[in-house]
Formats: sequence, C-alpha cells, structure tokens
Amino acid sequence: MRRQTILAAVSCLALVLAAGPVLAQSVEPLAVGASVEGEIREGDFTADDDAWRYDDYAVTARAGQRLEAVLRSAEFDAYLEIFAEGGAAEPLASDDDGLGDGTHSRLRFTAPAAGTYILRARPLSGLEGGDYSLSLTERPAPPRAPRPSAIRLGQTVNGDLSSRDPETEDGLAYDAFSFRARRGDRFALSLDSEAFDPLLRVGRMQGGDFVELAQNDDGPDSGLNSRLVFAAPEDGEYLIRVTPLTAADTGAYSLRLQEGPPPVAAQSIAIGDSIEGQLTETDGKSDSDIPADAYRFEGREGQRIRIEMSSDDFDTYLELFDDNRVSLEQDDDGGAEGTNSRLVFTLPRTGPYIVEARAFSAATGDYSLSISEVEPDRAPEPIAFGATLQGEIGESDPRDDEDRGYDAFTFSGREGQRIQAIMRSGDFDTYLQLGKAEGDFSAIASDDDGLMEGTDSRLSFTLPDDGDYVLRALPLGSDADGLYALELIDRGPQPLPGSVLVGSTAWGALTEEDATTDSNSFYDAYRVTVREDEKLLITMVSNDVDSFVAIGREEAGKFEILGSDDDGLTDTHARLEWTAPEDGTFEIRAGAYQQGQTGVYALTVEKQP
Repeated sequence: MRRQTILAAVSCLALVLAAGPVLAQSVEPLAVGASVEGEIREGDFTADDDAWRYDDYAVTARAGQRLEAVLRSAEFDAYLEIFAEGGAAEPLASDDDGLGDGTHSRLRFTAPAAGTYILRARPLSGLEGGDYSLSLTERPAPPRAPRPSAIRLGQTVNGDLSSRDPETEDGLAYDAFSFRARRGDRFALSLDSEAFDPLLRVGRMQGGDFVELAQNDDGPDSGLNSRLVFAAPEDGEYLIRVTPLTAADTGAYSLRLQEGPPPVAAQSIAIGDSIEGQLTETDGKSDSDIPADAYRFEGREGQRIRIEMSSDDFDTYLELFDDNRVSLEQDDDGGAEGTNSRLVFTLPRTGPYIVEARAFSAATGDYSLSISEVEPDRAPEPIAFGATLQGEIGESDPRDDEDRGYDAFTFSGREGQRIQAIMRSGDFDTYLQLGKAEGDFSAIASDDDGLMEGTDSRLSFTLPDDGDYVLRALPLGSDADGLYALELIDRGPQPLPGSVLVGSTAWGALTEEDATTDSNSFYDAYRVTVREDEKLLITMVSNDVDSFVAIGREEAGKFEILGSDDDGLTDTHARLEWTAPEDGTFEIRAGAYQQGQTGVYALTVEKQP
C-alpha cells in the first residue's frame, strides 16, 4: 500500500472535468424515527439491467430490532427492498403495496443481527420516477402469542385475522393451531378466504422459534386458496400458522385438517440402474396433485448418490423421500440440459428410500431416470502457505451437492490473518470455496473470476478465528473436469489505517497487498477527526478503478458504514456529502467497487462549500 498525503486544500475536481457531468448520488444514512423527502430522477442509481432507478439509504439496527419503512409517491408505484450491507444481490425483504393504500409500500423487517442495512426506495418497474416521501420507524413488540388452539383430524375451524393478532418476523398477522402426529402420518390441509390471499404454513417450535417445514400459497385448482399435503418427519406436536400473503390483509377464513391421500405406489429400482418411463394421466398423483411415478431403492448410511432425470417432453422434477415419505431433497433444473433434474445427496441412514419422478407442472410424456453412486468424501490434503500444487478434477473425485467434482485441502490459520488462494486452469472455469474444518463443510467465502484474467479465481479473505480451514478447488459447472494449479498465500495482518486532514488530498494506490472487504475488493483506510455536525465533501478519483468511498467506524470488530458512494461524481468516480453525527474520529475507506481492481487514485476530504 502506498500513500502520499498533501496537507493543502487541493480539489481533485479538475482531474475529471473531461469525464462528464457531475451527478450527486450517494448512500445517505437514515435514522430510525426520521423521514425524508426525495426524488427518483435521471442521475440516480440504476439496476444492472437498467430496469429502474433507485435511491439507497444506510440504516443502522440492533439485533432483533423491528423496523417499518413506508414509501409514498403520487408519481410512481412505490417499491421497497432491504439488503445486508456489502452489496448482497438478494434482498432480505421487499414490499410492493403493503400499506394497503393504492400503490404505496410498507416494509416490515426484523434485523437478524446488529449492523448496517441498505434500504432501497424505487419504482416497481420502469425508469420513470418522481417525488416521494420515506419514513423509518421502530415497531413495538408484537402482542404475546397465545397458546395455539388445538385442531383435530377432520375438523374445520372458522377464524378471523385482525391487527390484534400476534405477528411473524416479517410483520404478518397469524393464528396458530396445534395437532399431534406420528412419524410418517400424512395430512391434507385446506385454507380458504374471500377476504385475503391466504398463506398456509406448517412447522414446529424449536428454542422458542417457529421453524417452518412446509407452506403453500395457491393450491392446484383452488384459485388463491391454499392446499397442502404434509407428512410428519417425526413423532410430536406440529403447528399450523394461518397468515395473509401481504401484511395489510386481514379478515375471515376457514381451515380444515384431514387425513392425507395415500402416496404414489413405488416400484423397485437399484443403485446403478437406468430406466425409461412415461408419465400418463392414469398415474398416481403427487402431493402437488400432478401425475408422478415413484421408485424404491436400498441405501447405506453415508452413501452419496446421484439421481438424474431427463425428458424432451416436459420440465422434470425429482424429490427424494425416506421410507415414511418424509421429503429429504428435491431438484428442478439441476441437470446438464436446462429443464432436466439432477440430485446429489448423502443418505443419512441404512434402509429404503423413495424417489418420485414427475413434471414441474401438470404434464405427461416420456422420461429417463438413473440412480448411481458418487465417490465418498476424502480427507483433505494439507497445503502449506507459499506452496503451488498441480491437480486434476476427474470422475473419481468426490462430488458436492451441485454434482461438481472437487479436491479439498486443509491449512491452519490465525484470527485476523489475511490469506489468498489463486486457482488457474486452461480446461475449465475455476471456482474456490473456503470453510472451517470442523463439521460438515459450509463455505464462508468463495470466488469465481477474482483474478480478473478470464475464468481463473482469486479468493482473498481475512480469517475470523484461530483454527483449521478447508479450501475446495473445483469447476464452476458440474460437467467440467481437467487440470489446474492452486497457490496459497499468507498476506499477513490487515494494514493499519493512515490519516488524512480535512482540507487535504491523499494520493494512493490500491494494490494486492491492501486490505479487502467482505466482497474481496481492495481498499485503503484513513482516519479523520471531525466535530459534531461538521459537513464533509469526500471525493475519490481514479482512471484505473471504479471508485467506491465509505465513511464509518469500527463497532465490536465490525465496520459500520455511516455513508458511502460509488459513482456520484461520474460513472467511475465517487462523491460523498456527509455530516458528522458527533465529535470523534472516523474511518474513510477508499476502495474499488469491483473485486480484483488495482491502481492509483486521489482522495480529497474538504468541508462542504
């Protein structure tokens, strides 16, 4: 990391005058209890496919804090999303018309952990925009959930959802009913309402939390009403939750619990067999009430199997059950050809299993089905820091749950240690995964094309704890194999932040030795001391990287973003206007928006004019 700080009020705007017009766009903080007036307009952030424009707000929340955001606009159909900090692709929650008042949005969200979240205000679709108002409030604790009412087999219960009922974590009112079952018992549940679009959920209470096991929104041939066939995975008490699909809905409903239909009769098949079959209208029906064929086979505890189904006539669907017809795994399009299915699974016990072959929707036609054994997991091989290994992915390698062959390597690391793994191959698109050694493998970091050289991978990561880790080297696709090279590098501890004065410009360079974000992007950190309500203008200019600037502070070992910007100055240069919430020292991070980017930049921190 290289830095040079010039203690003078030098503006770097002249460096980019030729780059285009200035577009003031940044992620603004939004405090709980605050409201803002905004405008969706040309120059705002746009979705990757240019489908809509949006404004982002940084929201700081406590673990378990219940929040409600309301977005109103007379000029567009309002839509709200909330994301985890760090550029997550999928929202944690979203809402279109939850306010129940025209096209306004109300998003209710319970923070799963303390930290910063990104609240996104946008139109439902289209680039047209206009004025809006956005408010954020803390919701009070919900009414204490009463003891669930009992429901008997064959009973129909009439009820009414209202605003006085307890709420789910996503703000939906619910009524709860309990019933007892033995392992393998099958039940048919019906939920009907003319007042709202009903959502039917079945689950169990574990440690005070409702754990959902099955749900249905719109059953077959029932319009908006819900239909669900449920098989109990074990003996005990189960809960039914009656909820509306959207938070604004309430009203009367009827719930019925009946004995479930018998499962589809199963034919015999052995691991290693392949068969040609045909779905017809006279076949037995699945729990989804569509034609299905079922096959029973014997397996061993710990045995890994691959089940494949293909058809030129319909979109295939596979589901694996234990002998009590309790669902274990399912797949729609995991196969090599678009709508074909492929399921890889490790059997939990020795005994019979049932695989159900059907179409994704009500369709019939010819299909092929095969069951084969997959190579079992092998103990990871040790890899040393500084070592480069040559390897090969082939048919004899163990397979992950997406049916990709992989090689596994183990190493020991220290808390805060920065490691980097590089994987190259001329035969396939490489992919790297990192996880802890204990227990079943679960990736805590991964990378596809981070080396920025075609399809090779570079995974940079800061280890969270002392201990042993497992590095998996594999192809991105399930049908690839070939030779590869793997290198493991010790990048040492995170660099300490430098400092910058208000009224100065820091000239620096992002390099592969710099600190990295959770998304593997490089950044340099600078400390700045300000007074409460002091207004700063922070700009970052670079012709080498897509600039990204953030300001915040460390809280319990985690960086809390108080303001950030990507392209507020021009398409690749950042401009952030920020007001200090209190006296103190804050950290400015000057980094690249995309992982793997390196190059020189200028960071200017000055008082707002």
